[in-house]
Amino acid sequence: MSQTGQQKPRVRLYDGEADLLLQADQRTDCVTLLPCGDLHAASTDRDRIRIQWGQHLLADLVSGRYRTVVCAVNDQDNSHGIIGELMDLVPTSQWSVQSATAYANMFHESVASHAPDDSEPYILKFDLDRLLIMAILRPRGQDFFTLRDLTRGFETVTKMLAGRRERLPVASVSFLGAKSNRVIDEDGREPSFESVLRVMFEAGYRGDVYPSPGMWELSPTGVFASYPFPESIETMRTGGF
Repeated sequence: MSQTGQQKPRVRLYDGEADLLLQADQRTDCVTLLPCGDLHAASTDRDRIRIQWGQHLLADLVSGRYRTVVCAVNDQDNSHGIIGELMDLVPTSQWSVQSATAYANMFHESVASHAPDDSEPYILKFDLDRLLIMAILRPRGQDFFTLRDLTRGFETVTKMLAGRRERLPVASVSFLGAKSNRVIDEDGREPSFESVLRVMFEAGYRGDVYPSPGMWELSPTGVFASYPFPESIETMRTGGF
């Protein structure tokens, strides 16, 4: 048989017989990662959002893989939010979840005294020494974020990151599956991951995004490792393939 007619040897993932032992089981949480783009094309283009499937956000933040993280904060209760977990995990932090909530409330009261009808999703900065938190403040009087709130919030985040290399690299939560700061779309439901990524991208954000733990249960639906997604998705949605 000619060289071109030979079957390409299968790439082994693990040592020994582990490839056979680690066959995916539909009963376990998993994602199906799909390739996208030309793997052999090198480019300096960073016009995309990387999606960190399978990675642990808290561990990556505490270990120093990022200088900045974008998440949410409200002026009532953040005990179930990632911002509280971070303040407990970073040993050099002088912030606590209680002081962060009190600061958010004080900030809202200060804004209300000058502009009672202001509903801007401001960005509050919490410097935990080796980690900077850019927290999008949930508008006062709202029990959730809207996609419009996220748009305005990430527009401000993008401006605060521009030209500030000391604030990079940056990661963000997905804002989905949240307990303290939910996101609701115009239909009163949690939006799709694609909708949230579109908001971030159109606002100028080009950092990494960590999917929520619940998204690890998406298989067999395929997922991509970056956004924008390939044009083939829109082609399929409109009836093509």
